[in-house]
Amino acid sequence: MEWCQELAGGLLQAAPDAILVMADGGRIVLVNDRAVELYGWSRDELVGTRIETLITDDAKVMLPERQRRLREGRPGPIGAVTTTIRRRDGVEIPVESSVAIVDTPQGRLAVAVVRDLSERARAEQDKARLRAEAHVHRSQRLESLGQLAGGIAHDFNNMLGVIVNYANFVIEEAESPAPDLKAIAADARQVVRAGERGTDLTHQLLAFARREVVRPQILDLNTVIASIEEMLRRSLGEHINLLVRPSAALPAVQADPGQIEQMLVNLAVNARDAMPSGGELVIDTSPHGDRVRLRVSDSGEGMTPEVLERAFDPFFTTKARGEGPGLGLATVYGIVSQAGGEVSIASSPGVGTTVTVLLPVVAPPASSSSPFSSNISDLSGMAPTVAGRGETVLVVEDEAALRDVAGRILSAAGYRVLAAECGAEALQLAAAHDGAIDLLVSDVVMPGMLGKELAERLTGARPQTRVLYMSGYAQPVLHSQGTLDPGVALLEKPFTADDLLSAVRARLDD
Repeated sequence: MEWCQELAGGLLQAAPDAILVMADGGRIVLVNDRAVELYGWSRDELVGTRIETLITDDAKVMLPERQRRLREGRPGPIGAVTTTIRRRDGVEIPVESSVAIVDTPQGRLAVAVVRDLSERARAEQDKARLRAEAHVHRSQRLESLGQLAGGIAHDFNNMLGVIVNYANFVIEEAESPAPDLKAIAADARQVVRAGERGTDLTHQLLAFARREVVRPQILDLNTVIASIEEMLRRSLGEHINLLVRPSAALPAVQADPGQIEQMLVNLAVNARDAMPSGGELVIDTSPHGDRVRLRVSDSGEGMTPEVLERAFDPFFTTKARGEGPGLGLATVYGIVSQAGGEVSIASSPGVGTTVTVLLPVVAPPASSSSPFSSNISDLSGMAPTVAGRGETVLVVEDEAALRDVAGRILSAAGYRVLAAECGAEALQLAAAHDGAIDLLVSDVVMPGMLGKELAERLTGARPQTRVLYMSGYAQPVLHSQGTLDPGVALLEKPFTADDLLSAVRARLDD
């Protein structure tokens, strides 16, 4: 039977849990290696020790009942309990202890299998911590969304109030027995100004959400900064000293130049507001590995940790109501993210603030003839408005008011306009039209039929028809959804009469 003893000994040592064999009501007579590791005592120290030495005071409460069951119970398992043990170094750890009674020729023994629950306890604590953090993050997101919605509602309600009331003034004056044309024009200009403010706010929101139509170019940041340096100086005022420190050898980046200018203006305005008594604003650039670093540093009031944590939240502002919508840094974040970069802020009260922007380096273009890297044709900066020459333009737009606006602008400029609210109606109009259709001006995303499908079907039947798309969605969104192909002409919404006529003329003359 020697081999049986060897096998039992091998199984004892191979067990993943600590095993203690006890006699005489709690005196340890045998332990395995895992027990030595778990309790931190040597084998010789454990053997002969009573179990009371290894358990905590809380665990000793259960000991009398366990010992009674060991004396009076039948052989076999008597159950498992979750308790705590004390290591030699005094550390208490949670364990699960399973005990079985074994009768032997030498007397009754108790075999305890002790499983360390520390890892499980830590895992549960980690889960609880993650759940708590997730709850906090959800609450913060909901708070930010609520603040965003409230800010949008507040600003747009103000603008809509101006638009509605001044539009009523126009109507009242126009319907009066002796209308004052100057008063009508003045009121109409107020409507236009409110609409422009709404357009600016929309652009800021789209930039923050990375949904604005962008026209990235290969840029030298130093050139962009130099182009608006004088404007920044005028905006900052004489009490603030602007220092521009461009790097001598700066790699190119790819970004929308208009958005980079907007970012610099936003950061400069924030810095100015943080230095009411004057100070210094430094804009510097430098290579930074495979990225270009742009830093905007001021010597202003700085931010507290609480303010710094929420600096990029939309509509979060420390300014008084009416002094700013709180979209400056949120817009900066959206612009940098859309360009594939990173932005961070370092600030301390009384020390100042430094905003660091990192943009990825791109290879310079092979030819300088076209600096644009976008697949969408750039329709900004075209020649002044050119009147139509009797060409037929098919306008397709599901928003009735915008469709009427485009039709009126084109008709007044000398174009013949066909208008449809959807792709199916546009194809019916085209089939019934005897003459040429020189240009299709279509929204990209419409119910029933996308602008892309409409253009394919129309140009399939009329190969000479050219296409101009309109959209308020960003190029990456349109491409990712498959709603627009690269290399097409796109007019950004909202547009002015000059924007529309310049784009139409350029597309027809292309």
